[in-house]
Amino acid sequence: MLLYITLGLLVHFVFFASIFDIYFTSPLVHGMTPQFTPLPPPAKRLMLFVADGLRADKLYELDEDGNSRAPFVRNIIMNEGSWGISHTRVPTESRPGHVAMIAGFYEDVSAVAKGWKENPVEFDSLLNETRYTWSWGSPDILAMFAKGDLRSHIFTESYDASSEDFGAHDVTKLDTWVFDHVKEFFHAARNNQSLFSKVNEDKIVFFLHLLGIDTNGHAHRPSSREYSDNIKLVDKELKEIESTVKDFYGNDGKTAFIFTADHGMTDWGSHGAGHPLETCTPFIAWGAGIRLPQKVSAQKFDDSYLQEWKLENWKRQDINQADVAPLMAALIGVPFPLNSVGIIPVDMLNTSDLFKAESMFTNAVQILEQFKVKMTQKKEATLSFLFTPFKSLSDTKQANILRKARYYIKQKKYDEANPSRLLPCAFGAVGVSVTFFLLIQACPWTYYVYCLLPLPIWYAVLREIPVIQGFVTLLSTFPPRRFLGYLLLFILGVEVLVLSFFYRYMLTAGLVALAAWPFITALWTRAKSISLSWIFFCLLLAVFPLMPVVGRKPDIFLVVGAGLLVLLLSLFVVTSVIKRKDSFINEELVLHLLQMLSVMFSMCVVYGTHHSLLKKQGLPLLNQIVSWTILASSFVMPLLSPPVLFDRLFSILVSSMSTYLLLSTGYEALFPLVLSCLMFVWIHMEQETLQHSVVSCKQKVSTIQFACNTDAAQCRDLCLDDIRRAFFLVFFLVTAFFGTGNIASVNSFDPSSVYCFLTVFSPFKMGALIMWKILIPFVLVMCAFEAVQVTTQLSSKSLFLMVINISDIMALHFFFLIKDYGSWLDIGTSISHYVIVMSMTIFMVFLNCLAQMLTTRKLSLCGRPKSHVI
Repeated sequence: MLLYITLGLLVHFVFFASIFDIYFTSPLVHGMTPQFTPLPPPAKRLMLFVADGLRADKLYELDEDGNSRAPFVRNIIMNEGSWGISHTRVPTESRPGHVAMIAGFYEDVSAVAKGWKENPVEFDSLLNETRYTWSWGSPDILAMFAKGDLRSHIFTESYDASSEDFGAHDVTKLDTWVFDHVKEFFHAARNNQSLFSKVNEDKIVFFLHLLGIDTNGHAHRPSSREYSDNIKLVDKELKEIESTVKDFYGNDGKTAFIFTADHGMTDWGSHGAGHPLETCTPFIAWGAGIRLPQKVSAQKFDDSYLQEWKLENWKRQDINQADVAPLMAALIGVPFPLNSVGIIPVDMLNTSDLFKAESMFTNAVQILEQFKVKMTQKKEATLSFLFTPFKSLSDTKQANILRKARYYIKQKKYDEANPSRLLPCAFGAVGVSVTFFLLIQACPWTYYVYCLLPLPIWYAVLREIPVIQGFVTLLSTFPPRRFLGYLLLFILGVEVLVLSFFYRYMLTAGLVALAAWPFITALWTRAKSISLSWIFFCLLLAVFPLMPVVGRKPDIFLVVGAGLLVLLLSLFVVTSVIKRKDSFINEELVLHLLQMLSVMFSMCVVYGTHHSLLKKQGLPLLNQIVSWTILASSFVMPLLSPPVLFDRLFSILVSSMSTYLLLSTGYEALFPLVLSCLMFVWIHMEQETLQHSVVSCKQKVSTIQFACNTDAAQCRDLCLDDIRRAFFLVFFLVTAFFGTGNIASVNSFDPSSVYCFLTVFSPFKMGALIMWKILIPFVLVMCAFEAVQVTTQLSSKSLFLMVINISDIMALHFFFLIKDYGSWLDIGTSISHYVIVMSMTIFMVFLNCLAQMLTTRKLSLCGRPKSHVI
């Protein structure tokens, strides 16, 4: 009986132990050949931060106040790197999670015999392949990867195991201990030559294991304040560590950063199973070799996380936890861990296509090596007639797959076509393909516009290949230094224009630079008086962008002062006109006197209205009638003046100023006057430039008429100076717009500037008056530009095309600066900047027509004058 009992116990013990032998045997194999990407890696070093027990939702979501618990990490997501969810596998414990990230393979079931605390079988990891690794954190995790370090290149520093106390008052000290020691490490490296040389090697990893969040989650639950505060602490310290590392390495741009977690946690503070709260962990990568954020309009995921986290416009790239290992290996150029089954997420790489292809090829070969070793082991342990190879990866098919992959990487073939014959067919085929592609995806009609519109544009460009070649040939005739000088000046000028949308004082810098124009040309020696005038008015106009925005400090005496200056200037002009008895008639004298009288009335209305409103007596009816009369007459008065260039421009200035004074509240009343003076000098400067160039120009400015018939036959070819003229126009238009901050008056809709016309709230009338106030400086600039076109014998069509090109270059800047996050002010400002620049072309068409009407039309019975070519 005892024998049977003993035998029965033995059988049951064998059956009990058999499950561990059958089901819990390590799947790992050994004997593979190391594989690494045969190209220079993008990073020399990698910082790996693992926040133990950090749930993805707790990091990414906003709190009840709409603020992020991790503002630094959120800034990385939006501005610096790639992000997503790292999907873990069960068991969601610390050891298997770290093995998956650092070694690239999932749970080794044989670890059940060790209580999941240690891997019983040796395995290769990323840290094994590095030149040096420094790690800080829990002794349970660090010791696992330092075990068997034969090269003594993995350095660990951990706190005592007794510090991992769930009942401790403040377990965040587990994380602060790590961060403090890392900071001390880099500080010590500056004074230790041996350590300094090691940390400046390539292929190194800094591993920071952060246990505080996991401990707080177990002790207080993930919904607790302690858990959230720990996240905030880690985020703050991440920012400081990044700054420390960048400062230590002199911002060399060769450091990659990865922040993730080994597992998540349930709401009741446990982990180990497969609930999404346990398997969804955050993954954020930035720095060397990592792709910058990608803005998208729509993303398709089975969950609703993006909407909950307010991150639907930043491309989310989910990965499997084992994919982290090959990504890190590719970034620093070390062999992929031998047992890794991870697939490198190449979409996260900011590298060349060749590097991505080589990394994918290496990844595939490395996984295939495991398959080959496993197949060999299985074949050797199986009777030949019982062994059935995997047909899809037979030796022949393996060789063919690898050969084809290598061939496609090495061969770089590009389609070559003859544009004269194949261009229409090629673009037609592309158009049909794009249409079919959009059709099968049921895309909205706007997608067809976006995708097909570039085709005719590029077709038109490529049809003009001879013109482009001629332009390139022309540029090649310039001395390299001169060409580079002009190119740098142009780029600098465009950047100043772009920055002026954000910082008005950049217009001041631009005007100061323009003041130096005579000194870099021969104008200073040939026309010193005109050059001095140019310098004076450039510097005087440069003061306005430095002044506070219009409407902040009303000063009615500056408005009256501006009117007196206009009257003084008008008196000087009238005196000069009287002296020209041969060209002076009574009609012109009457017109000048009427315009001066209009300015005087404007001054009186402004002064009277101001004092009446101060006494709370309202807007006098007489003042209102006079104001509207002056506004209406300002459109007619210039058309009564002779079409002689100077006379017509001055008439436009005085008529515009009479209206502008009524719409002014302070120093901005002086702005159109100074701007017009600079425009007059600009016309003389361009005339002087042209008279001393190869282009013959027999007429003087005082004799040129707007109404002259400058047809196409009289227009000359473009020259390099015309690019400068087009840039000057764009610059002066931007100055006219932002010179006094008038746009602020539109945004804030300050009604004080229209009190001379009405005081009863009427948004449409008030808005129209304010818009006309903004337009007046534009009109003055465009009228002056009409004069430049006439004096330089240049077709306005040619110059207009150059202006469009400059505007489009600016528009590209603002296209990439559009924000769809932040405050309403930031979003609205970014949109308005883009709209302003994109509307500049259409706006200039309107201004050009208005300027032509004001400069070339004349109300008389002598017939209608002809306008110059457009």
